[in-house]
Amino acid sequence: MRFGNTGGSRIMIAAHRGASGGNIPCNSMYAFQAALNMGADIIELDVSRSTDGELYVFHPGMERIFLKSDKLISQMHSSEVDRLRLVNQDTLFTEWGVPRLREAFEFIKGRAYINIDKFWTCPGDISKIVREMGMQDQVLIKTDADEKAFKDVEEVASDLPYMVIAWEKDDFSEMLLKRNMRYVGVEALFKTDDAPICQREYTEQLNKNGLIAWANAILFNYKTVLAAGHSDDVSVSVNPFLGWGWLADRGFNIIQTDWPLALKLYLEKIGKH
Repeated sequence: MRFGNTGGSRIMIAAHRGASGGNIPCNSMYAFQAALNMGADIIELDVSRSTDGELYVFHPGMERIFLKSDKLISQMHSSEVDRLRLVNQDTLFTEWGVPRLREAFEFIKGRAYINIDKFWTCPGDISKIVREMGMQDQVLIKTDADEKAFKDVEEVASDLPYMVIAWEKDDFSEMLLKRNMRYVGVEALFKTDDAPICQREYTEQLNKNGLIAWANAILFNYKTVLAAGHSDDVSVSVNPFLGWGWLADRGFNIIQTDWPLALKLYLEKIGKH
């Protein structure tokens, strides 16, 4: 598998932390399998690091919610992390532990692309595992748009597909294309419909330059607007045309969602998947 341009007409589905709900916790092996069964092209996962350097698939800072733990994984030895159990949507413990990153990579390898969120927390360690497992063409790393992050990518991950996270407008692509990195596109965040970064002309120009545009329909905090209100909530409870359809019409190549099957069925209906 090789991460690259989607060809314009086909929109890729990124499953946010897999596909969770009911008794299946997010960022679990079952969530990843559920997302694959629902047609996800990309699995988004988070990374935390234990005190002895072991990498786990877990969103840093969410330990109290998803593990009922007052300690962070970053404060625990791997032997302690391995004893923890994830909780379901009713905050009841399940039989599933916190996956190690290598375990998740092995499970998803050759089946979908992987977006490694929180890459900036330990870029060297993550990049090393990616190379050891021969997955340089299957992953996607992202960082915020700042010079330190750009230098980290150049120094430890220049061979990995890289996407910059940009708010409202893109002031970075022209410069990043000239740097020592495998630059593939932009995660576009915007609060209003008239933001430069969500215009059709912009996404078309990205594609002409061999780059791709990623939009977020997810809502992890209703106060933080990621796509001008064109969200999963609107798509599944009001009308998908107002959410996913709007993003598709603006030319985004990837849509991240918490509802991968519903998005897949909608994209198939409009001839975009």
